[in-house]
Amino acid sequence: MPLAVGATATRTRVVTSDDVELFAKVSGDTNSVHLDEAYAATTSFGRRIAHGMFTVSIISAILGNDLPGLGTIYLGQDIKFKAPVFIGDTITATVELIKYREEKRIATFKTVATNQDGVVVVEGEAVVLAPEEK
Repeated sequence: MPLAVGATATRTRVVTSDDVELFAKVSGDTNSVHLDEAYAATTSFGRRIAHGMFTVSIISAILGNDLPGLGTIYLGQDIKFKAPVFIGDTITATVELIKYREEKRIATFKTVATNQDGVVVVEGEAVVLAPEEK
């Protein structure tokens, strides 16, 4: 079935301390604002925050697994970090297909992530190469 403009997919995840620590380990981003509660308390955030790219990875999981799904190749992502994500936040990421060039299989998605209070924490636009239809 071809991709249809307006199609959406969503994933929700509670951000844990383990998530943040593992992401720091695999990414190499060991900034103290993510890992050290005492340091983070001295920042404008007042407590530890998750990596912005961790939140974006939830969007990546949707694109690679749900819509368009298995075989999707990321071509680009425009990202705006709008608000911090704290440990314990429930993040809901949504992608919506806004443009599809069927002959090239190039799909453009509006991408948004919100927290449990409905605050937008990340927004942007992703461009992917959709998998071949079978």
